[in-house]
Amino acid sequence: MLTYETIKMLCKKKGVTVTGTEKALGFSRGSLCKVDTSKPSMEKVQKLADYFGVTVDYLMTGNAPHKEKAQGLTAKDERDIAKDLNNIMQKLTSGEAGPASYDGEELDPEAADLFRDELELALKRLKVINKEKYTNKRYKK
Repeated sequence: MLTYETIKMLCKKKGVTVTGTEKALGFSRGSLCKVDTSKPSMEKVQKLADYFGVTVDYLMTGNAPHKEKAQGLTAKDERDIAKDLNNIMQKLTSGEAGPASYDGEELDPEAADLFRDELELALKRLKVINKEKYTNKRYKK
């Protein structure tokens, strides 16, 4: 069941007030304070989940694993990451800058795939961090 304590905790984590959340989502004032005694519609619950970047399951139970959605990556960001990743892997496999090796041994295809996966994760994290750090305050949501 959706509880006010869960909403307060998510608001604190996001750095907003409950009233500010109500305004941002277009809810009436005080509506989130009454979630313990009333039954909000699934539409409202879904809006809350999207706003906080959590699953509806987490909002309803409060103890399900906190699964954050992909933070702030647009389709363009995904394309940029894929392009950068392909360029890096192309240089690695072509031997442009010398053979790819670790401890004097050449990189086998399985290790190259693992490296590609880890590099993709690192590029995604870096993109999110850079967007948060270098985006002007007036353009942030």
